[in-house]
Amino acid sequence: MTSQIVVCYGNPTAPEAFDDYYRTKHLPLVSRIPGLSSFTWGKCQSLAGGEPPYYAVAHLNFDTDEVLKQALVSPQMKEAGRDVREFATGGVTMYICHTESTYPGGALKPGQ
Repeated sequence: MTSQIVVCYGNPTAPEAFDDYYRTKHLPLVSRIPGLSSFTWGKCQSLAGGEPPYYAVAHLNFDTDEVLKQALVSPQMKEAGRDVREFATGGVTMYICHTESTYPGGALKPGQ
C-alpha cells in the first residue's frame, strides 16, 4: 500500500495563467518535497459532458504512510502549501488516499 496526497483544483479565473504558474513555479517547489516517490497531474474532462468538478488534479505519491507523515511536516511541503494560494483562484481540495494496486499481477484482471 502506498500513500498519496491528492490535490483537486477548482476552475481558475485565468486558466492560462494557472498553467504557466503551475509548471514554472509550483512544480519546482513540489519536486523538492522529501520522500516524494512520484508525482502526476492532469487537467480534468467530464465523461458525461459539461464542466468537470475540478480543473486539474495532482497526485503526490509516497512509499509508506510514515514517509508521507514526515513529508507533511517538512519545510518544503509547507512552502509548496503556502504557494498554492498564489495561483489556485478556483479553490482547492486536498486529501490523503491510501492506495492498493490490484493490476497488473494483482487479484483484479480485465474482464473479471
